[in-house]
This record gives sequence, C-alpha cells and structure tokens, in this order.
Amino acid sequence: MTITQPDLSVFETVESEVRSYCRGWPTVFDRAQGSRLTDEDGHTYLDFFAGAGSLNYGHNNPVLKRALIDYIERDGITHGLDMSTTAKRAFLESFQNIILRPRDLPYKVMFPGPTGANSVEAALKLARKVKGRESIVSFTNAFHGMSLGALAVTGNSMKRAGAGIPLVHGTPMPFDNYLDGQTPDFLWFERLLEDQGSGLNKPAAVIVETVQGEGGINVARADWLRALAALCERQDMLLIVDDIQMGCGRTGAFFSFEEAGIVPDIVTVSKSISGYGLPLALTLFKPELDIWEPGEHNGTFRGNNPAFVTAAAALDTYWADGQMEKQTLGRGEIVEGHLKAIVAEHPGAFAEYRGRGLVWGLECTDKELANKIAKRAFELGLLIETSGPQSEVVKLLPALTTTPEELDEGLRILARAVRDCA
Repeated sequence: MTITQPDLSVFETVESEVRSYCRGWPTVFDRAQGSRLTDEDGHTYLDFFAGAGSLNYGHNNPVLKRALIDYIERDGITHGLDMSTTAKRAFLESFQNIILRPRDLPYKVMFPGPTGANSVEAALKLARKVKGRESIVSFTNAFHGMSLGALAVTGNSMKRAGAGIPLVHGTPMPFDNYLDGQTPDFLWFERLLEDQGSGLNKPAAVIVETVQGEGGINVARADWLRALAALCERQDMLLIVDDIQMGCGRTGAFFSFEEAGIVPDIVTVSKSISGYGLPLALTLFKPELDIWEPGEHNGTFRGNNPAFVTAAAALDTYWADGQMEKQTLGRGEIVEGHLKAIVAEHPGAFAEYRGRGLVWGLECTDKELANKIAKRAFELGLLIETSGPQSEVVKLLPALTTTPEELDEGLRILARAVRDCA
C-alpha cells in the first residue's frame, strides 16, 4: 500500500503531545464500517484493534446504528444524569434478563461516570466503605485506569509516574506464573496476611484482571482464579474483577470470569458494554454491598441514554440466543492456529503466544521487534497495537464480528509483517 503523507499540521500544532495512537498510525481516518477503516485518501485498513476493545461488534454496526438513529429522530432523552428514562429501563431489563438471570448473578447495577477508570474508582470506594479499610491488593503488570485511585493499583511505572504524587493504599502481589511456578500460588500473599509483623495492612479488597490486556496478554488459569476467590473469602476481603477490556464476550463468555466458575463481589464493566463505542460504564456488586448514600458517587454523564439504546440492542441481537460465545471461541482457534505457525516459522524470535477467545498476544524476544511489526502491519493495511511493560507483545484484538475470511486476511498480513521484520 502506498501512503502519501497526510496533512497533520493542525494535530501537531494544536493538539497536546499526549496523543499516542495517531503517532503509530500516521493517517487521517474518515469512515469505518465493520472491521475496516478508511482514511481521507481512500486507503482501507483491516482493524485488529477495535477501539482498544470498545468495538466488539465492529464499527457502525448496522443494527445498533439503526436503533440509535431511530432514538435520536424521535427526540429520545440524550442527557439524563441518573433520572429514570425509557432507554435506561430497556437496557436494565435486557441486561437482567439476558445476562444476569441466566448466569444466576444477583448483581445490583451502578452507573458511575462513563469510563472504565470511573468504574474502578467506584469499585475501590465501595470496597473501602463496606470493609472500613484502606488497603487494596492488585497484581504485577495490572492496568486499571489513569485516575489516581486506579493508578494506585496499576503496575506500569511510566503511567504511575504521571500521577506526580505518591500513589498510596495499593499493594502489588505476583500475578499468575509471575514467578515461573517456583513458588506455590498465594504462598507469599497469605503469609503476609497472617503475619502480624509483615507490614501489610489488612486489605479491603483484591482487584484482578482475568487476562491482563495492557500488561501483555497474561492469562490467569482458572485454577488460579478459583484459589484467589477462596483466599479472599477466607481472609474477609472483597474480590473485584476488572472486566473492562475482557468482558462483553471478548474471551468467549460474556464475563471473562465465567470459565473459572467464580462469582466476584464487584465487577467493573465498560468499553464494549454500549456496543457502539459510546461512553458507558457499569459497576456491578452483590446486593448486600449496596450501602451507598444517594449521590455519594456521581457524575454529570453517568446516564448516557444513547449508549443505553445501543447497549440494549447489542444484548438483544448478540446474546439472547447463546451463539456469540461459541462463535468467538471458534474464531479464536483460527487466530491460535496462525500464531502457532508464525512462531514455528521464526524460531527464537518469539517467547510465546497466548490468549483466550479473541484476545491474543505474540511476545517478542527482542523487545523492539513488536513495534517494528506493528509499524509494518500498518503499512500493509492492518491496525494492531503492542502491550506489555516494554511494549514487547504484539496484541490482537479483532471485533467479535470479524468474519473468518477477514481473520485469515489479517493474520496473513501479520505473518508478512513478521517476515519483513524478524
């Protein structure tokens, strides 16, 4: 693909230096549909990024778009804070009937500000309020958001440094296989909890991702998650699962923790819950934890009614018949097969490939290789990003609606990019 240098002057002169994705993809995007984006010069890109997991059903999904347009055209409520609206009622009914009841999950639904970080902040505040303790335990290489409370339970040193102040009341513990299996699971953690001289304040909660996305596609074993849930119960700590990127079907089941057979006390959900890329976040928790005072955690945009409309349409369309999970797992097998072939073709270039459902990572032994592969993939018409503490993992996050043909096309582009760079 021949790419002419776009006019980026206004972005470079007016927009802050904090911008990031646009540096790796130096073009000006104009339109998108399904799994493809088109820039203003007419070049088309296959999208294996999906809005960092916010577009599980693709760009401008026609079913969700129609529901949104109909709602806007009839002058449906756009801004409602936490007022009762028909759009909110329709979403809550669909969420209860299609997601919660079939899984026997008793959760109350809270609408914090419409971002993942705000959902995490609400979860941390609630856990501390319920338990009357300050400390939260998180895990190595975790990522939970960019606000101060979320940063305190995030592992990445560069992101933590941006806070500019001490990040307190968060304690990291080793994630699954962090110590290469040399230490029994949670031996260190539980010893600290039981030792009066350890210096670890009794935590209110533990927060965990079942698959660490930004941390490098680190997949926790189901046994490890079950052991963590049992530990939390023994030690009177709440278990918070951050399902912001891995929820809404990304790993197969609607919630990523379903495979482990656990029921977290609190769950954070955002990104693809609206289905259309519109801002929306939920904080879910067991009914006995609902001790909030009215307005104790709020936000001007916590009632994003257009997002309720597309969210309900997504649930009704993709989750009512139980087929989405099977489809995602099947397409995940396609990705796994291609990654296995890429690793075999380039011995020594990759430490491993890993993932679940439609989230996969290819860990490079040369820490610089992943960025080179992502850059070359863009030149060839494929959007992928990197993750991991040193951006050493090529990260694949295609929409759940990506067709097998599109998956094959994108993975062949990836294989070519690897050959060109490895």
